[in-house]
Amino acid sequence: MRVVIAGGGTGGHLFPGVALAREFERQRAGATVLFVGTARGLESKIIPKEGFDLRLIPIGGWVGQGGLRKMKTLLQLPSGLRRSWKILREARPDLVIGVGGYASAPVMIMAGLMRLPRVLVEPNAVPGLTNRFLGPWVDRIYLSFEETRSWFNRRAGSVRVFGNPVRRDILSAGERPSGGTQQKTLLVMGGSQGSRVINRAMAEALTGLDAWKANVRIIHQSGEKDAVGLQEIYSDQGFDATVAPFLSPVSEAYRAADLVVCRSGATTVAELTACGRPAILIPFPFATHGHQEKNARALAEAGAAELILEQDLTGDRLAKAIASLLAEPARLKRMAEQSRRLGRPDAAEKIVKDCLQLIGA
Repeated sequence: MRVVIAGGGTGGHLFPGVALAREFERQRAGATVLFVGTARGLESKIIPKEGFDLRLIPIGGWVGQGGLRKMKTLLQLPSGLRRSWKILREARPDLVIGVGGYASAPVMIMAGLMRLPRVLVEPNAVPGLTNRFLGPWVDRIYLSFEETRSWFNRRAGSVRVFGNPVRRDILSAGERPSGGTQQKTLLVMGGSQGSRVINRAMAEALTGLDAWKANVRIIHQSGEKDAVGLQEIYSDQGFDATVAPFLSPVSEAYRAADLVVCRSGATTVAELTACGRPAILIPFPFATHGHQEKNARALAEAGAAELILEQDLTGDRLAKAIASLLAEPARLKRMAEQSRRLGRPDAAEKIVKDCLQLIGA
């Protein structure tokens, strides 16, 4: 069995695709998965490390881009389509999956012209422009949220709400190591590319966390630009901290974490709830249709997280929130239980089984 997964750019698009690729391998011995992305996307770094083949096509972004960049993307489209046709002709896939992002559109358009079975995966409550455009032309659409149905004017049976696919190593991260110590572990992440806002707030919060210096270990995914500077700040202030531009595998960080400070994108929220981790959520304020704030409020109202809006974020506010939660193990445990209740750990399994039924495999 041969599968092509197209798209990426950010972790929010890419990691559900990786979860599906692993699940195809698990459910069908000998299945091969080929990813198609762009050189500038996160997939160019992650997919080779995951052991999957990757092909690149020339295509740029559209949403949030200026006139010149949009013109460049339009001029790249013919070559992107030609490259997609060549890749699909050589790969001869039984199924093509679009996960959103720049590369998804040319590949899915060409797959439609070649009459190949094709499906979309939409992790967000509000679908991206690419998936909205492609929606009428695919065989199935897999959603994470029931309310997303309204964006797709399709027959009911072709749109299915199974949740956001999460990698199996993250699912297993819910199993905490036995014989825990008094030391707490704080995981800080700003998304797959880091967040300078969260990095700065965390650096400013260290003064307010001085009393926890001997009892907290910090794992911080910072992005490329701030990694060296943050490590120096932690060391200068005497904190036991490991700073990395990108955490791989992130499952080990989740397994160790007693508390997570992070954004609230759909994939991050799916991972938190799949492995049952309490969190302090700081939504990215410029996410499309405010979906990160909606995600964060849903977890906060369920008792699984605390919410700090970026406009209210200061080092002092963050330090107080972290210290208050670390000082209450029983509360952290309740939050973890609530988080796990919100999870849909079988999303990847359900989607792959449905895809196999679609193609009669």
